Amino acid sequence: MTDWTIAQVQDRLELAAEVMRQAPGVKPQGYFSAWPEYFHSFADQVGQTPKMRRPLPSPRMITEADETMLWLRWLEIDDAKLLWLRAKRVPWKPICWQFGLSRQHANKRWQYGLAVIVWRLRGKEPPTRRSMEYVIGKAKVARPVVSR
Repeated sequence: MTDWTIAQVQDRLELAAEVMRQAPGVKPQGYFSAWPEYFHSFADQVGQTPKMRRPLPSPRMITEADETMLWLRWLEIDDAKLLWLRAKRVPWKPICWQFGLSRQHANKRWQYGLAVIVWRLRGKEPPTRRSMEYVIGKAKVARPVVSR
């Protein structure tokens, strides 16, 4: 996939955050419970509502999530953290408090981070001597499809 858009990058980041949320928790080595495993009989389960579990992420989803998380290395540390918090759907107010930014500037940094990833996925290096608006504007413009 060579023609990336900001919406596709945003979707992939949200998917990666969801995969990491669904992954089983990390336990310290040697962690165990001394209590025996209790198996409920049919009579115990009569009248109870069934517990619905979400399926674990597929291997393809895990691979895509790992690839997506590597994209964050292309950003400054604060921008990468901001993008990851937004992918986890953290509200803007705690993000603004954490980074000491206004809502408008935090949104601009978020858009800039997405734009830098789009530039890099398209095989280009984002210009460092241009404004954030320029980088964001050029990332929003979809490249024309060349038919042969």
